[in-house]
Amino acid sequence: MSMKDNEQPIRVLIADDQPLIVTALTTILGTQHNIDVVATASNGQKAIEAAQQWAIDVAVLDIQMPYVNGIDAAQAIKQHRESTKILMLTTFDSEDLVRRALEVGVQGFLLKDAGPEALIDAINRIYHGASVLSPEVTEYVINVFRVSSPQPPSPCDTLFEALTPRELEVLKRVAQAETNAEIANYLHIGSETVKTYVSRLISKIGVRDRVGLAVWAHTSGIVDQ
Repeated sequence: MSMKDNEQPIRVLIADDQPLIVTALTTILGTQHNIDVVATASNGQKAIEAAQQWAIDVAVLDIQMPYVNGIDAAQAIKQHRESTKILMLTTFDSEDLVRRALEVGVQGFLLKDAGPEALIDAINRIYHGASVLSPEVTEYVINVFRVSSPQPPSPCDTLFEALTPRELEVLKRVAQAETNAEIANYLHIGSETVKTYVSRLISKIGVRDRVGLAVWAHTSGIVDQ
């Protein structure tokens, strides 16, 4: 996703208790003209303070940090500025933290050892309204979801049957981390129409956000159809 002439850079906060990781991520993102790392933090408390000082568009948070973990930091950052998107870095050390991250409403999960292109793509997609779950993260999150929540309906159940063909198509593409603009372009409809479909799906399925839609779609097998 390239930056338009009149578009402001994406303001990013990076928080991790390992200095080498912060330096590496900052260096990677520094190569992008449309991304500006405006603040870094070594723990969750400092991340919260940085988010209160800067208007952060995307906060990249380590899920496990000292003093205040990434989940509590994400929640505080969201309370201060609801529009801030959260990309959670994880090593799959704690199912409880991942479960709580889903409850808080983070926009994406990324493995800490993901490559530069994956990081850059995730930030761009989250900023433009998509949810991001890599294949490895998707499998893990779905397993956590299955343990912590009731089984989602199978494709033959009433809820599935209540979804229109267009809603199913939008749902599949949300689960594939596409933005509203990308979905609109593929389906030849307006972005606002896609937004309406997404809101309707969230209400019908009873999830919190796009990540919830993605998890539900993968768990119920809709994506594979």
